[in-house]
Amino acid sequence: MKRIFTIFIAACASLTMMAQGAPAKGTTFWLGADISGTTELEVRGKQLCNSQGEPRENTALMHELGLNAVRLRVWVNPVEHGGFCNQEDVVRMALRAKDWGMAVMIDFHYSDWWADPGQQNIPAQWKSMNYEEMKQALFAHTRNVLSAIKQAGVDARWVQVGNETTHGFLWPMGRAEENMRQYAGLTEAGYKVVKQVYPQAQVIIHLDGGCDPKRYDFIFDGLKKYKVHYDMIGLSVYPYWDIEAGLTKSWQESIEKATQNINRLWLKYRKPMMIVETGAEVKKPVEGKQIIAAVIQAARHQTGGHCQGVFYWAPEMEHHYPLGAFKDGRPTAIMEAFTEASAKQD
Repeated sequence: MKRIFTIFIAACASLTMMAQGAPAKGTTFWLGADISGTTELEVRGKQLCNSQGEPRENTALMHELGLNAVRLRVWVNPVEHGGFCNQEDVVRMALRAKDWGMAVMIDFHYSDWWADPGQQNIPAQWKSMNYEEMKQALFAHTRNVLSAIKQAGVDARWVQVGNETTHGFLWPMGRAEENMRQYAGLTEAGYKVVKQVYPQAQVIIHLDGGCDPKRYDFIFDGLKKYKVHYDMIGLSVYPYWDIEAGLTKSWQESIEKATQNINRLWLKYRKPMMIVETGAEVKKPVEGKQIIAAVIQAARHQTGGHCQGVFYWAPEMEHHYPLGAFKDGRPTAIMEAFTEASAKQD
């Protein structure tokens, strides 16, 4: 009887761990950063160092801090912005990640510069195109960039078709509120070409405001209506911006609501998730570490294994951006959240 009772208790404990989302043994939890500004910093003469003051190349430094993945954005023709994040620049940075054994996520902005919920500007060379021509241009651009990365010997594990497409992309052609069908068609074109070049890559659709379920239902119900294919849902989880936008009142509430949304999205759409952007206020590094540690903890242990990683956005960025994680070219305590999480994974 005692042995039966012991087995029963062990079984209950196992079920409890599953319910709480304990990750399966042997699975990789991805700890990453978007370091797309790496080569631009170098051209501008910015030297990064580790916390001991020893000079480091940015990719090598991320690896040293415990990260196992990088995210790289792609702009279509950023000639007016120094050519950074064009095809050649992205290949150069992807090769560095490969050299350090780090997984690579490619993030297509489908713009000549920044694309986000507030701006999704059509590339200059595409502005006169009709819908069918723009689908072809998107297809060709995606194919050319991914083919160049593949020919360089780099495996792209994930590919984002658009960046923070909460309102669609390529406005007004693919603005979701007015032209959901066209946004869906452009997205499907992106999915198809990704699978042609990298059949095993996970195609991500990425929205901002991870704490807000309404925006996710709007986009993913729309994509479902038009039978769009994708493999993974990407979320931005920024407590700082959530509070500023009035979506939440504290960083704890932001993380709690984002976690609830991840679990809800899994039940509704049955797609795995990734927090592809997060960040904390660099002038409060101790609290920032606490916030990012909480984001990682929630994603890793409170989502049933359905959230597969966390990426910090532009940790090396300083001065004009409040949510970087470096000061005077060195990582602050914020990055220790990744280092400590990595040690627990080993």
